[in-house]
Amino acid sequence: MISGISHLTFVVRDLEKMSRIIVEVLGGEEVYSSGDKTFSVSREKFFVAGGLWIAIMEGEALPTRTYNHVAFKVTEAELARAHAAVLQLGLDVKPPRPRVEGEGQSLYFHDHDNHLFELHTGTLEQRLARYRGAA
Repeated sequence: MISGISHLTFVVRDLEKMSRIIVEVLGGEEVYSSGDKTFSVSREKFFVAGGLWIAIMEGEALPTRTYNHVAFKVTEAELARAHAAVLQLGLDVKPPRPRVEGEGQSLYFHDHDNHLFELHTGTLEQRLARYRGAA
């Protein structure tokens, strides 16, 4: 049985570009950089964002974009700030999917390596309550 998420790892072509996304969009703090050393499979950096350990490692980009994604919880005020940061970094914003009122707002964007991220203002409880009410 799991007790939570240990960490998320994203393989990226450019550690510095992804570092900017984690710091400027997700509000993360860099806590480790391997520099030119390789302790794992490639050069890497570690960040902490919202109490979550996020690792990035050098490697090849994903070959295609899909709807597979990771969603981070944010407030509505933080969503607006993050949206501005995403646009400033020139990232590709994906139009949100159709939603029923009351399930929260989302910002979807792709990084430079085809990873899809979502910043979401709602909770599972809100979504389930809304879906039950919409049935």
